[in-house]
Amino acid sequence: MGDDGTSDSGLSNDGTSTGRLGDVRERRVRTGGIELSVAESGDAARPTVVLVHGYPDSKEVWSEVAVRLAEDFHVVLYDVRGHGGSTAPVPLRGGFTLEKLTDDFLAVADAVSPGRPVHLVGHDWGSVQSWEFVTVARTEGRIASFTSISGPSLDHLGHWIAQRASRPTPRGAAQLLGQGAKSWYVYALHTPALPELAWRGPLGRRWPAILRRMEQGPEGAAPYPTASLPQDAAHGAWLYRDNVRARLRRPRTDAYAHVPVQLITPTDDVFLSERLYDDLDRWAPDLVRRSLPGKHWVPRTRPAELASWIGEFVARHEDREGGGRPDGATAVGTVREAPAASAVRPAPSARAAGLYGRRFGGRLVLVTGAAGGIGRATAFAFAEAGARVVAVDRDAEGAARTAELARLIGAPEAWAELTDVSDGEAMEKLAARVATEYGVVDVLVNNAGIGLSGPFLDTSAEDWKQVLDVNLWGVLHGCRLFGRQMVERGQGGHIVNTASAAAYQPSKALSAYCTSKAAVLMLSECLRAELSAQGIGVSAICPGFVNTGITSTARFTGVSAEEESRRRKKAARLYGLRDYPPEKVADAVLRAVVRNQAVVPVTPEARGGLFLSRVASGTLRAVARVEPPL
Repeated sequence: MGDDGTSDSGLSNDGTSTGRLGDVRERRVRTGGIELSVAESGDAARPTVVLVHGYPDSKEVWSEVAVRLAEDFHVVLYDVRGHGGSTAPVPLRGGFTLEKLTDDFLAVADAVSPGRPVHLVGHDWGSVQSWEFVTVARTEGRIASFTSISGPSLDHLGHWIAQRASRPTPRGAAQLLGQGAKSWYVYALHTPALPELAWRGPLGRRWPAILRRMEQGPEGAAPYPTASLPQDAAHGAWLYRDNVRARLRRPRTDAYAHVPVQLITPTDDVFLSERLYDDLDRWAPDLVRRSLPGKHWVPRTRPAELASWIGEFVARHEDREGGGRPDGATAVGTVREAPAASAVRPAPSARAAGLYGRRFGGRLVLVTGAAGGIGRATAFAFAEAGARVVAVDRDAEGAARTAELARLIGAPEAWAELTDVSDGEAMEKLAARVATEYGVVDVLVNNAGIGLSGPFLDTSAEDWKQVLDVNLWGVLHGCRLFGRQMVERGQGGHIVNTASAAAYQPSKALSAYCTSKAAVLMLSECLRAELSAQGIGVSAICPGFVNTGITSTARFTGVSAEEESRRRKKAARLYGLRDYPPEKVADAVLRAVVRNQAVVPVTPEARGGLFLSRVASGTLRAVARVEPPL
C-alpha cells in the first residue's frame, strides 16, 4: 500500500483503473468494523468467480489467473482483512477467526453478486478459509462451486491427524512425520512477536528473492509480491494463531461440503503433502481431483492451466444449475461425452488408479505408437491416473480406438492424431497443432518402434534407414519439438523414451535393432543431463520380452517371404508363452515419471542384462553369439 492509498496493482480506492489486473472496478465493502478492498473485472452479468488469496499474499497473487478468467466471467478479488488495501481489525488478536472471515466473504458476495451464488476459488489460506465457507450452514445457497488449491480444511486436517495418531501404522506415522516437517513454518508463526519483527525487517526485504528461487514463474509475468508484503505477513500471522490450534484440537464433525469441489494439487508443494487429501471423498461427496506439476504458488507459475480448469469447472456447474452462459456462448473448456456404455471397457492397464490415484489429473500426455501394445497400455495407465491423452500413431483407426477407450476409463479428454513419427515435417505439424489445440505437453512418451531381425550383411541400406527413421529419428523428432516447447514454457515436464534391453544386450541377429535402441538410450542419458536445469526429466524404458504386436510386424532379412512368415509366427508364439503383459511396462513408465528415474529395465531378463552389462560384459558377448531359436 502506497502513501497515497493505492496498491501496487494500480487500484485506487474507488472508480475504475488499469494495472496489473487489467481494467478493474474497485469498491470498498464494510463488514465488522473493517473495510475490504474489492476489485472486479469482466462482465458483471456473467457468472461470478471470487478468488481468495493466501498467506503472505494479497489479491494480486491472482492477477495472471484473473486476466484470463475475465474474458468469460465476472471476476472478483478481495484483500483479506489486514492485507493489501483492506484495513486490519483492532485488536489483531481474535480478529482473524474463521467465523469473522466467513462474515467478510458473505459481505463481499452480497455486494458483488446479490441474489446469485458465486463460484469460489481459494489458494493457500484462501483455500483454508474457503473450506469453512463451503461447509457451514449459513453460506448454503450463496456458493455454486469451490476450487481448492494448496490449502486443506483445518477440520479435515484435524480428523486426518487424529485417525493416524489413534491407530498408528508405519505408513500413517511416516505421513504424520512428513507433514509435520513440512509444517515447520506453522510452529514459527505461533511464536510471539518474532514473526512480525522478521517480516517487517530482513525477511520482508528478502522474501521476493527467496520466492524467485523457490518458484519459477512464467516469462513476462509482473513482479511479485507487492510492496505491502511486510505488513500483510505480520498481520496474517494471526490467521494461524486464531485458528490452527483450536480447530486441530476440536475439529468439527459436520464439515461436509455442500457444493461441488474441485481439488487441484501441486505435485511438488514443499508445504503440503498430497496424502492430506486421502480421505477427502468422505467430506466432499461431489469431488473432482486434479494434479498440477508445480510448487506452492501455482497461481503465479501455472496461471494458464489454473484458469482453464477453473473456467471449465465453473461453466459445468453453471450449466448444471441451469444458469448457462448469459450471452449464449460456449462454456470454457471441453467436456467430452464418454463412449456408449456398451463399449468394451479395457482391463486396468497398470494399476494406475491404485498406485497413483489422480496423480496426473489434468496433465497433458502424448504417446506415440499408441494404437496397440505398450503404447496403448501406457495411454490407458495415464488415463486411469487422470491425464488428458493424445494418442499418436500411423494407424488412424487404432489411435482413435485408444483415445475412445482412454476417455472411458478416466481421461477427462483424449484425442487421436494420425502421424508417422519418422516424417520430420509431419512431426513439426503435429507439435504445432497439439500446442495450439491442446496445450504444451507435460509428459511425452516416445514409444513408436519397429522390429528388424537378420544378419548384418543381409541388412540393406534401406532396411537400416527404415529402422533408424522410426526407432531413432522418431524419438529425435519428438524430443526436439516437444522438448523445446517444454523448455520455452519454463515449467518443467518429462520425456520418456522407449529403448529396449537390446540397447545394452548385443545379438548377432539384431544388429540394426540393437543399434537403434542403444542410440535411444544414450540420447536419453545426454538429454537428461542437458534438460535437468530446466526441470525436465528424461527416462529410458528398457522392456525386454513383452507380449505385444511388434513380433507379428517385425521384418526378417536374408530369408524368403515364406520363411519370414514362419519366423514371425514362431516369434509371436514364443513371446506369447513368455506372456509378459504390456500393462507392466506401462506401470514402469508412470513410476519413472513420478520418481524421475533415468534408466528403467522392466522384465527380469532386462534387469539381469543391465546388471551383466555393468559387471560382466563378457558374458553378454558370449550370449550374443547364440543363434536365436527361430
